[in-house]
Parts: sequence; structure tokens; C-alpha cells
Amino acid sequence: MSLATPTAATANRPDVAIIGGGPAGLMAAEVLVAQGASVAVYDAMPSVGRKFLMAGKGGMNLTHAEPEPAFLGRYGARAAQIAPMLADFGPQMLREWVHGLGIDTFIGSSGRVFPADMKAAPMLRAWLHRLREAGVQFHMRHRWLGWDEGVAHTLRFATPHGETSVPARAVVLALGGASWARLGSDGAWVPRLAERGVDVAPLRPANCGFDVAWRASFADRFAGTPVKPVAIALTDRDGNAHYRQGEFVISATGIEGSLVYALSAPIRDRIEADGSAVIHLDLLPSHTAEQVGNAVNHPRGSRSLSSHLQSRLGITGVKAGLLRECLAKDAMQDPGTLAISLKALPLRLLRPRPIDEVISSAGGVRFEAMDERLMLRALPGVFCAGEMLDWEAPTGGYLLTACFASGRTAAQGAAAYLQQA
Repeated sequence: MSLATPTAATANRPDVAIIGGGPAGLMAAEVLVAQGASVAVYDAMPSVGRKFLMAGKGGMNLTHAEPEPAFLGRYGARAAQIAPMLADFGPQMLREWVHGLGIDTFIGSSGRVFPADMKAAPMLRAWLHRLREAGVQFHMRHRWLGWDEGVAHTLRFATPHGETSVPARAVVLALGGASWARLGSDGAWVPRLAERGVDVAPLRPANCGFDVAWRASFADRFAGTPVKPVAIALTDRDGNAHYRQGEFVISATGIEGSLVYALSAPIRDRIEADGSAVIHLDLLPSHTAEQVGNAVNHPRGSRSLSSHLQSRLGITGVKAGLLRECLAKDAMQDPGTLAISLKALPLRLLRPRPIDEVISSAGGVRFEAMDERLMLRALPGVFCAGEMLDWEAPTGGYLLTACFASGRTAAQGAAAYLQQA
């Protein structure tokens, strides 16, 4: 059966209903309407793209320019499932697509790719204008409640005017994970899919900070202070060693920031396995262990230990505070223990921060519950995309790239499904 031409008459009975107006849902809408489908996007919020705009507040990191093998490796255990999506719509294709919206991009010194003005709003405005011009219908303040009993593609929504039902020939779910619920990603879809026989992995914090049992005096003095340069070493639950250099920030409850986020998955998994995780801080990543040992053991005369460490190694401020926080007094006075600790200071992490406040979530619809086009095996004609899938990646543009790519894959699957109907 051919796809219908979108018209006002089909607005309340679209070929495809897309639930969720984030990057994955909007990309699915673009692909489908370009193939002649009538498309309606439904979102619980008053406007679409709210988490997208929030992510762009500190600079809209679209994707990353690193080589393909390294890029794909960022998706960890799910790299094999993400690979075909990125082959269809990878980092360079994403940049070209953004250029098609009239937005220039540039590659930063870290390899991250940004819009020329670093902002998300102009890109979203241009995109929505193009989608509306193409015939995509938008229905805001429509909170998805599930399906009509016994009807696979008739969707129920709560609206400001009461409950309504919408029949559709196919459905794309792009409902996000469970972080930043106030922006629309609240994970409320999990039981609705589970009760329909869809295998969903529990949603867990990702790209998150972790709690530490700081003494009040340390937290009061150093909360908000960056620690740099520094490296974190961690052995994951499978025995693999991780060592990464960068910077993080002391928070009132623990640690957060880019370096912590980059290692949050193995840290979280270790906490789940053991109840807590011990990381080791290299406070002097540019120094060898031998250099640190020589400096610590250098005669200090009448100088205090603090003055000695500051003059010989530049240890002051928050790094000195971390030493005092994590080492007993007798260990601080032992040169051998102190030298080892400056290169491998143990810090126990107790738990990840609550899922609602973290950058993204792991878990979601397992790939085994879908076919290669992201159609649910238990619900033919229903496709899933974006962060609600069971994958995770660090910050750096990897999250957004896979959301765009999976939206395209789900849309292509929905188009093929309609053709065969």
C-alpha cells in the first residue's frame, strides 16, 4: 500500500504517530514526511526539544570528529547494535545535515563539534520550520497513556481538554530515558511496554556524579572547586583497568564533572556489584612515581609538610584538602605512603546521584526485543528510538548522534512497514 499524502484531513488519523519531540522523534518525523507519510508528533510538554535546548545551554555539542573506530567504541557493549545506524547517519552526515539547516559548525580543540554560535535554539527553530512546512503536525500537552484495549495502534493521550484516542497505521516511540523528568523524560513508558510483553532493562543513571562521605568541613570549603589536572584509575568488575586524565569538580555531596562522567558506567556497575567503588586519584599525572617519591623525600628542614608539598610539587588548595580528607594523619607523615597516595589516592564512591538529575540514563528497550529496523517484536508496527533504547555513551556528542541515527532507522522501518501493509 502506498503512503498517504499528508493533508489536514489526516491530521487526526496520521499514517505515523510519533510520541516524543526530542531529536530522535523529530528526525523520525523528517524522514517519514519526506517519504510521503502523514506524520503527527505528540509530546507531553508545551513545546518540543526541551532537553535538547537544556543540553545546549553550555554549548551545543552535536557530535565528535574522532576516527570511526574510536567513535563507535564509545557505545561499549552495544557498539554492534549502534554500528549500522551510524553507518547510515554518522558524525559527518550529521554535520552536513546541520549545514542544510543553514547552521555552520566547527570542530573544537577536543574534537567535539559545535554549531558556529554554540547555541541549540537557532538550529531547533530552523528545523521545526522545515518540518511544519513539510506537513508534520504537532500536538503539544499530549501525555501518552498507552493503547486502547485490544487495539494495537490506537493511542490514548491525556490533554488539557480531557482524554483522547488517536488511531495510526504505525507508531514511533521516542520517549527518552528517565533523567530530567521536568523536561519530559520521566520513564513512565516502562510499565506500559512491559505489560505488553516488551523486554525492558531497568533504567539507571549514566553520565552522573557520585556521592562521597565528605566531612562537613571539607564539603563547606571546597564544594564547586575544580580538581585539575588529575587522573582517575579504576578496575571495573570484569578486572579491566581504566585510567583517564582530565578534571572534575568537588560537589557538596561528592564528585561530578567531565572526567567522572567519562567513567561513570564502570563506576556505577562496580557499585552495583560491590555496594561501593574505590577509585584512585592521580593528583600529579604529569609526574612519574619516581619524581614524586624524590620530591616527597627531599629534606624539608623546618618547613611544614604543607609548605614542602607546595614548593616541591605544587600541591595546594583542593588537592591538599583531598590528601587530608582521604589519608589518616599517620599516613600523611609517612613519606612512602604519602608518595604512593599522591599518585593513587583512594576515594570511596558510595552511590550515583539520583537518576532524575543526571545527564542521561542507561537501560531501556533491549535490542533483542526489536528487529534490525527497531520494530518491537511483541508489537508489530511499533518502533522505538533514542534514549529509551538500551544503550549508553559518554558526553561528547555521542548521545545526540545516536539519538539522531536511531530516529532515522526507526523511521525507515516504519516506512517499510507501511509499504507492506
